[in-house]
Amino acid sequence: MTTTSAPNQATPSRSRRVIAITVAIIAALVVGFFTFANLYAEWLWFEQLGFDGVLVTQWVARAVMFVIGFLGMALPVWIAIQLAYRLRPVYARLSSQLDRYQEVVEPLRRLAMWGIPIFFGFFAGFAASAQWEITWTWFHGVATSQTDPQFGLDTGFYMFAMPFYATLLGFVSAVLLICLLVTALVSYLYGSVRVGQRELRISKAARIQLAVIAGLYLIVQAASLWLDRYQTLVEPGGMGRITGPGYTEANAVILGQEILAAAAVIVAILFFVTAVIGRWRFPLIGTGLLLVTALVLGVGYPWVVNTFQVQPNQLSLEREYYQRNLEGTKVAYGIDGMEKIEFSAETTAEEGQLRADAATTTQIRIMDPAVIGPTVRQLEQYRAYYQFQNPLDVDRYEIDGQMQDTIVSVRELNMDQLGAGASWVNETLVYTHGYGMVAAAGNERTADGNPVFLERGIPATGFLSDDPDFQPRVYFGESSPEYSIVGAPEGTDPIELDYPAGSDGTSGPRTTFEGEGGPSVGNVFNRLIYALKFQSEQILFSDDVNDESQILYDRDPRERVNKVAPYLTLDSDPYPTVVDGRIKWVVDGYTLSANYPYSTTVPLSQAIADSNNTQPRFAMDDINYVRNSVKATVDAYDGSVELYAWEPEDPVLQTWQNVYPTQIKPIEDMSADLISHVRYPTDLFKVQRAMLQIYHVDDAQSFYERDNAWATPEDPQNPNALQPPYYLTMQMPGQAEPSFSMFSTFIPSSTTGAESRNVLMGYLAADSNAGREAGVKGEDYGKLRMLEIAAETTVPGPGQVQNRFDSDPTVSQQINVLTIGQSEVLNGNLLTLPVGGGLLYVQPVFVQAAEGTQLPQLRKVLVAFGDDIAFEDTLSGALDSLFGGDSGADTGDGEVVPDGGEEPTPDPTEPTEPTEPTDPTVPTDEYGAALEDARQAMLDRDAALQAGDLTAFAEADERLTAAVERLLELSE
Repeated sequence: MTTTSAPNQATPSRSRRVIAITVAIIAALVVGFFTFANLYAEWLWFEQLGFDGVLVTQWVARAVMFVIGFLGMALPVWIAIQLAYRLRPVYARLSSQLDRYQEVVEPLRRLAMWGIPIFFGFFAGFAASAQWEITWTWFHGVATSQTDPQFGLDTGFYMFAMPFYATLLGFVSAVLLICLLVTALVSYLYGSVRVGQRELRISKAARIQLAVIAGLYLIVQAASLWLDRYQTLVEPGGMGRITGPGYTEANAVILGQEILAAAAVIVAILFFVTAVIGRWRFPLIGTGLLLVTALVLGVGYPWVVNTFQVQPNQLSLEREYYQRNLEGTKVAYGIDGMEKIEFSAETTAEEGQLRADAATTTQIRIMDPAVIGPTVRQLEQYRAYYQFQNPLDVDRYEIDGQMQDTIVSVRELNMDQLGAGASWVNETLVYTHGYGMVAAAGNERTADGNPVFLERGIPATGFLSDDPDFQPRVYFGESSPEYSIVGAPEGTDPIELDYPAGSDGTSGPRTTFEGEGGPSVGNVFNRLIYALKFQSEQILFSDDVNDESQILYDRDPRERVNKVAPYLTLDSDPYPTVVDGRIKWVVDGYTLSANYPYSTTVPLSQAIADSNNTQPRFAMDDINYVRNSVKATVDAYDGSVELYAWEPEDPVLQTWQNVYPTQIKPIEDMSADLISHVRYPTDLFKVQRAMLQIYHVDDAQSFYERDNAWATPEDPQNPNALQPPYYLTMQMPGQAEPSFSMFSTFIPSSTTGAESRNVLMGYLAADSNAGREAGVKGEDYGKLRMLEIAAETTVPGPGQVQNRFDSDPTVSQQINVLTIGQSEVLNGNLLTLPVGGGLLYVQPVFVQAAEGTQLPQLRKVLVAFGDDIAFEDTLSGALDSLFGGDSGADTGDGEVVPDGGEEPTPDPTEPTEPTEPTDPTVPTDEYGAALEDARQAMLDRDAALQAGDLTAFAEADERLTAAVERLLELSE
C-alpha cells in the first residue's frame, strides 16, 4: 500500500504574499519619488530666486501643525478608548446580541484600539496643517494701537487672535465629541453601559469618564459663547444695515451670550458633580434648561427688543452704531482721509473757457488702450509668433523734460502661432523670449489716425532704447511659454532666436541668455527631476541641454509674486515699465482681512468687476479691510522678484513680516526711477469706489436715510458692466498743478436701471503720482479727492452724454458716412474731465474694417460740456467748436491735419470781407460721385487690409478721407 503526501498549501500563498508586498513596495517607491521630485523642483525654484526661506517656513509650519493636530486628536481618543476598555466590568452579564458583537470585535480589538485614534489623528493632522496660517499669524500678530468702540480691545485681537481662538475651540470641541462617542461605544460593547427593560445602567468608571468628558465639552461651549460676543463685531447687525452690533446686538444678543456662557459653566459643574456622586438627574435637567434658555435668550429676547423697541425708534437707537460703522469702514478701506470739495459746475460753454486749464488739457488721452490694441498689433507685431496684451497698459515717462502719459505694452511670444514650426526644440530652446516694448503717446495721433509711437520696432528704436543699458528681451511675461531651457558655455554658438530680420525667409540674429533666471539643469539628476515635472523625456536626452543650462518656468509676473508672497492678494492689472534700463513688471500686492471690527464687508470679485475685467475668483473674497501694502517688481529678463513695503505701518503686513522675516525690502531701497513709475492700483481704487457709493456721507442720519446714495455708472459701450476708471494727468480743483491720477464718476443710486437718473453726483480722483525721489513716497500720493456736485446744478452723466451723442442728427449723419462700405465705428472710453469750471466729456471715435484684418484708426472726437456737444476730426477742433471757436486749450493733436483735411482756418481775430448769405445747395451729381468714390475707396482699403498691403491700404485710406471730407462739404 502506497501513500502520497498532501501538497504543500503554504507555498502558493507565500508566493502571492511576497509578490504583493514587492508590488506594494515598488508602488510606494514610485509614488514617493514622484512626490520627492515635485518637492525638490519647488525647492530649486525658490532657492534660485532667493526665497527658499518662504518654502522652509511653509514646510516647517505645516509639519508642526500636522503633528500637533495628529497628537491633539489621536492621543485623547486613544486614552478614552483605553480607559473605557480597562475599566470595563469583568463579570458583567451581556445580552446575546452583545456577545455576538464581541465575537466579531475581539479579534480586531488591538487593531481598532490603535487604528481608530490613528485614523482620526490623520484627519485632524491634515485639517490642522491647512490652518497653519491662522496659527502663525496669531503667534506673530501685532497690536494696531486702535481699539473697538464696543469692548475697547485692540483691533489686532479681531484680525489675528479671534480667528485662532475660534479654530482652536472648534478643534477641541471635535476632539471631545469623538472621545465621548468612542467612550460610549466601547462602554456599551463591554457592558459598562447597559440598556434594557426601560432602564439605563452605567458603571461607576464609565459614569465618571462620560460625565467628565461632557463637562469639559460644556466648558468649551461656554468659551465659544463668550468668544461669540466678539464675533458680533464682524457679523451683520443693525437690522442688516451694517457690519457690527447694532442696538439689538449690543443690548440683547451680547447679554444673552454672556448669560448662556455662565449657564453652560454651571451645567458643566453639575456634570463634574455627577462624576463624584453618581446622580444624572441634575445635569440632565440643567442641559434641558440650557437649551430652553438658549432659545429664549438667543432668539426670543432679541426679537422682542428689535420688534417693540428698535423698529419704532430705529434712527434714535441705532444712530450711535451707524456712526461706529461709518468710521470703522472708512478707516478699514483707507477712505477716511478723503478730501471733499463742493463743486458748482459750470454748464455753459464760452469762448476761451479752457485757457486757464491749457496745461492740463495737453494730456487728454485720445488713444484708448482698450481699442487700439489691434492697431498696435498690426503695425508692431512683425511676426505671427509675437503678440501684445489687450487692453494695453498706461504709464508715463519724462521725455525732453516733460512728463508724458503713454500707452505701453511688451512684445511677447505667442507659441500657438508657430504652426508647422512647432516642435520641442523650437518651443523650448529656440523661441525663448519676446523682444522690445512699444510706447505711444496717449494724447497724440498721426494724420491717418494711428498712434504716435515713442518707442517701437525690431530692433528697438525710441527714447527708451537710446539708453545704452536698455535690455529689450522679455523672458518673463504674462504670455511666456510654459518653460524654456536657456544658457550655454562661453564660446558656444547661440541657438535662441533673438528677433526676426529682413523678409520672412531670413533668419534673425541669435542670442544666449546670460542671467540667472531659473534652476540649473546642468546635471543628470536635475534633468530627471524636470523631465518628470513637465513629462518631457527630451529634457533628459537632448544634446542641447548642457552644463550651463537653466530652466525657466512659472514666468507670469503675478504667479511669481504669488508664490514668493502667498499672503498677498495681487492686483489684476500688472503693468510693464522701464526702470534703470530694465523692463520690469510692477505688481501691486494687497493685505486683506475679513475681521476688522465695525467695517462693512464687500465681495472683492464683485467690487473690481467692470467692462475691462470680468469677475475673478479669490481665496478670500468677502473682505472688510484692504491695504496696498506691497509694491512688487519682476524683471522681464531674469525673472528676479523684489518686494517693497509700500505701507510698512500696515499691521497685517507687519504680522506677515514676522512670519517671513527679511523677505520684504523697505521703501528706502526703491530707486527714484522705480518710484516715478509707481501708480495708484486699479483694484484698490475700484474697491474704494464701491464703498464710497454709500460711505461718502459723514453722519449717521444721512447713512440711515440713504437720501444721497450713489452708484458707479454703467459703461456706455457695455451696459451690462460698470465703467472702468482711467488714468490721466489732470489738475483737480484744489491742486496746484496737474498730476497723474485715476478718475471715476458717480450717479444717483437706483434699484431699477430703467428709472435711474443718469446725472453726475460725484467725481472721484486718486493721486497716482508717487514722486521722483529715491526711497520717498510722494506727499500727495494716494490722496482721494471727491468733487460733490452742487444739488442746484444738473450735470449730465455718462449715460446721458452717450445717448446725446448717439441721437444727435448731425453726429448720426457723419457716423453713417464713416460706415460706408464694410466699416464699423468703435467708440472709445468716455472720459470725464474737470476743466473750464465744469465737467468736460471726451470720447474718441475709431473706424475699422468690419471683417478681416482690423486696424482701428482715430477718425473723430466727440466732446460735450453741459448741454452742448461737438464732433470734429481732432480734439483741438472739437474743443474750439464747442467753446465758441477758440477754447483756449492746448491739446496733443493741435498741429495735426488729418488725411484729406484742410489746413487750419485763419485767425478769427483778423478782419475779413463780409459776404452775402446764400441758400445752400447740394449738387446731386457731385454728391453721387463723391459717394461712389468713398464706397470704392472703402472696398479698396478692405482688400488691402486682407492682403496685408499697408502701402495700398494707406493710399486707399487717403482717398476715402478725401471723399468723406467732400461729402461733408457738400452736405453743409
